[in-house]
Amino acid sequence: MIPRYAREEMSSIWDQQTKYRIWFEIEAHAADKMAELGIVPKEAAETIWAKGRDAVFDVERIDEIEREVKHDVIAFLTHLAEIVGPEARFVHQGLTSSDVLDTTLAVQLSRATDLLLGGVDRVLAALKARAFEHKMTPTVGRSHGIHAEPMTFGLKLAGYYAEFDRAKRRLLVAREEIATCALSGAVGTFANVDPSVEAHVGEKMGLTPEPVSTQVIPRDRHAAYFAALGVVASSIERLAVEIRHLQRTEMREAQEFFGKGQKGSSAMPHKRNPILTENLTGLARLVRMAVVPAMENVALWHERDISHSSVERGIAPDSTIHLDFALHRLAGVIEKLVVSPERMQENLDALGGLVFSQRVLLALTQAGASREDGYRLVQRNAMKVWDEGASFMDALCSDGEVTGYLPPSEIEPLFEMSYHTKHVDTVFERVFGEA
Repeated sequence: MIPRYAREEMSSIWDQQTKYRIWFEIEAHAADKMAELGIVPKEAAETIWAKGRDAVFDVERIDEIEREVKHDVIAFLTHLAEIVGPEARFVHQGLTSSDVLDTTLAVQLSRATDLLLGGVDRVLAALKARAFEHKMTPTVGRSHGIHAEPMTFGLKLAGYYAEFDRAKRRLLVAREEIATCALSGAVGTFANVDPSVEAHVGEKMGLTPEPVSTQVIPRDRHAAYFAALGVVASSIERLAVEIRHLQRTEMREAQEFFGKGQKGSSAMPHKRNPILTENLTGLARLVRMAVVPAMENVALWHERDISHSSVERGIAPDSTIHLDFALHRLAGVIEKLVVSPERMQENLDALGGLVFSQRVLLALTQAGASREDGYRLVQRNAMKVWDEGASFMDALCSDGEVTGYLPPSEIEPLFEMSYHTKHVDTVFERVFGEA
């Protein structure tokens, strides 16, 4: 992660001070429950909170200790003892390092997901507003990058809204699955820590106890989580690529906002480059990059090993920070997207009406032509227009074989845009509801 692609709100979840604060809270909540069970003195639990609640943990001191002991949790506990004093001997009773590390990761990922959900909500709001703004704005639909049939720009945006609505549901499921805690001790048997301690800490930290944690939380949960992030990133890229295509010089149907004083090229002053959406394509690659390592983390040895640890220390902050940044950047692009209905109409008309070819084909079959003959007649005239640039309607009306089935008076209505927009309301009701 680099600051260029990070928002402070998300980055702070992953900083060292936040991590140690969560470590402390897990240990202190566990001590509270152990005091209730009579395992540690109540006064000790109170002292742990009193001296640690507002403490600022010395990251450099913890690093110094870790360089000697080669163990991050022990280094933290040693520093905590320097703060708390003799009562610190009651900290970490019956727990193992993974109890703290895995539960902390669950807290961080849960908090990160809450921010990601906020980003998705902003994208959804922007897409909905622009979709209704351009609900009936005519544009050309494309398949294989080639003009296909007329549609509306609002319909295009409604499709992306539906996709990000699914993204939101995926994140909600991912958050629920990842929000599990484990305080079951070595190899997960609860031999030295009562299961009620795990339940108490989970309640305080907003987590659910893992049913069987061995010595770690099973990594299939994390694999599913990062896979969900990867799918959301791919949805971001799909919309970003669409905008990049629409901004191409030959199209210019929609463009990223270009601010006063902004410069597009160090060499060519005329340039307006789609830098934000190109950046989103790159960020999506970084998020998806975490998916395969997360899958490979599932197969740990026996009750635990730490081959997953180094991976997660990288992919957890990087993926959530990059995705958070990408969602808000995308929302900003949509909110300020410069849309050109005039250019859309120009492109829609560019092929002389060829985008209405299917309706002509269907009309010919309804008039008695076989599908094969109808296709041949329509394609024959369409290719002439494609190569020579004439009017498709005029070509059809000049073709005696076509007019043998359809007189010119019946051909002209086949080129009405309203035919292709008659069900836009239906689609909008499916996506946004009747309201």
